[in-house]
Amino acid sequence: MASDAQIAKLLSHIAACQTAVLPGRRLPLYAGAHHIGYVEPDFARKLAGHGPGVKIEPARVTLDEAALPRLNALAAAAGLSLRAEDFDVRATPDGPCLAVLDRGALPSFGVIGVGVHLNGLVRRADGTHLWVGRRAADKKLDPGKLDHLVAGGVPAGYTPKAALLKEAGEEAGLAPDLAGQARHVASFRYDMERCEGLRRDLVYAYDLELPEDFMPHPVDGEVEGFELWPLPRVFETLVSTDMFKFNVALVLVDLLLREGLIEGKAAARLRAALPVV
Repeated sequence: MASDAQIAKLLSHIAACQTAVLPGRRLPLYAGAHHIGYVEPDFARKLAGHGPGVKIEPARVTLDEAALPRLNALAAAAGLSLRAEDFDVRATPDGPCLAVLDRGALPSFGVIGVGVHLNGLVRRADGTHLWVGRRAADKKLDPGKLDHLVAGGVPAGYTPKAALLKEAGEEAGLAPDLAGQARHVASFRYDMERCEGLRRDLVYAYDLELPEDFMPHPVDGEVEGFELWPLPRVFETLVSTDMFKFNVALVLVDLLLREGLIEGKAAARLRAALPVV
């Protein structure tokens, strides 16, 4: 049975992903009539100074049709470091795509970023195990943190499942026919203050049961290597350290609940705290 201190640690992981108070000091950002994000007033002024189509009002910032196709150019002119990977800009996750914006600019614009995470599970005679990756030491964000077997953003024009298949091959050498067996098990939405700015994330979580002889291997350098951990070790690491990347912890708490490692009133408290959508 999980102790009160262990449950408190898991609740702290969940709370750490929900630290943004909106709008707070930021102004709501609109694409025409569609609310797409939040921007700092100083950043809004930088955008407005680099071209037409950015209107600053006391209670909002509005991008008109002239500005929407130029978001990346505006972001670069405002001094942001871009990553050459566009994401769709939507008012709601299931709404129409209104524009595209470089991944590196999402936090400054406060635009929702969509990602996918894969629980790579191995059912063995001695219990259920999880493939755990370690992020490369040269990653700009969260270097060296523990991560999922596969995790990444959903680029412009991709569905979450298509992005998962792409990331599975690039990060862990997973063949499409095997990765395609992954099941969507949960989705999480949170607003978080981070060093890079405002993270308004939607994470799609998947489970994939893998054969015992499967061996992942790093392909694109995003991950240094992989280890196969029994689920109790995952639990012990979560309740005693901050070694897992922040949003990985969310997905793992959900996994531990579904796998029955946490039960009773403690499980009910965690389920109520998880930002499931």
